[in-house]
Amino acid sequence: MSVRFRLGVMMFLQYAIWGAWAPILSDYLKNTLGFSGAQFSLIYSLLPLATIIAPFIGGQVADRYLASQKVVAGLQLAGGIFLILIATTTAYGTMVWLMLVYCLLYAPTLALTNSIAFINLQNSEKEFGKIRVWGTIGWITAGYLLTLWRIGAQSASGLAFKGDMLLLAGIFSLIMGIQAFSLPHTPPRKEGVKPWAFLEALKMLKDRNFLVFIIIAFVVATELMFYYILTAPFLTSEKIGVSSTILPWVMTIAQVAEIFVLAFLLPYLIARIGIRKILTLGILAWPLRYIIFAIGQPSWLVIASLALHGFCFVFFFAAAFIYVDTVAPRDIRHSAQSLITLVTYGVGNYIGSLFAGWVHDLFTKNEVTNWTNVFLVPCFLTVLCAFVFLFFFKERRETQEAQG
Repeated sequence: MSVRFRLGVMMFLQYAIWGAWAPILSDYLKNTLGFSGAQFSLIYSLLPLATIIAPFIGGQVADRYLASQKVVAGLQLAGGIFLILIATTTAYGTMVWLMLVYCLLYAPTLALTNSIAFINLQNSEKEFGKIRVWGTIGWITAGYLLTLWRIGAQSASGLAFKGDMLLLAGIFSLIMGIQAFSLPHTPPRKEGVKPWAFLEALKMLKDRNFLVFIIIAFVVATELMFYYILTAPFLTSEKIGVSSTILPWVMTIAQVAEIFVLAFLLPYLIARIGIRKILTLGILAWPLRYIIFAIGQPSWLVIASLALHGFCFVFFFAAAFIYVDTVAPRDIRHSAQSLITLVTYGVGNYIGSLFAGWVHDLFTKNEVTNWTNVFLVPCFLTVLCAFVFLFFFKERRETQEAQG
């Protein structure tokens, strides 16, 4: 098998695992197990927390001691076992500890799979996007398979399993653990990478534009978790009425739109209107989606608005990483990417998870959630971000260092 094919399968499985449980786990935790918003948001916060810790785990092991593909294999095999254990667990305390261990196993593989791809592609700049898109396809496929599983369970009771999203993720993880042994050999580099290398990029915060950008990116990252954590229970509530059977399929609308925006719109627009306008459009897409969620009707419009995730995520987060790469001096580009990753996917998502759970509980009385008030909170904050960004962020030409 070609290297590109094996790397594509790797990305497919990597994100099929995540896509199997992340979009709909909150619905299971809230409506089946009866967890409060604070409880299920804490469970969701464990992966961002693990993302902060990840450089100390898999990255250091792969850089110093073992081949990257073997590290990924071991982490995914162990992770598959833990996911299956979590799928059979209903006690909150036990689930938190098991999920923490699982997230510490999974988080390092996000960076390691990217590293394996970059190292083994002949022209990573041109080929990586074509490999990475299989991750999004894997996420979508997981949603489709879970929907088919649930439809089958309605006619064959033997297929019914309450923690099915975790079980499916566990199966994907075990398959990936085996598949990882077939990946191109990627030996350790021995010298290692400093886990806190992003500190070298802190000097960029002296630039007012970059400081504004980082602050806005952090706030927007916190509001991202309102979508990831609360959309599933919102859609299955009486207000919208989506069946839990087809919920996994409905949630994939966002990723289908993401592929279209990432593959076609972003490359076309970024060269024509500039990164500042792209980032602004990305920020504005957030309150538009959340105001539709807050209104909550008609149901078809709420479901259709899931497609705005393609614009929210790609026009802001994907464009953000491109922006950082263009303004960072060559010698600290990797450190700058580490910094933006920590600020958004790490600290931002972690705090956002806890904040979303707190807001959910604040507007929940007698087990009935006022979804309008819940989603007005991220709507207001993202509108505020858009105003701050428009007035205080100015696009500048690349520095000579970045151009070099």
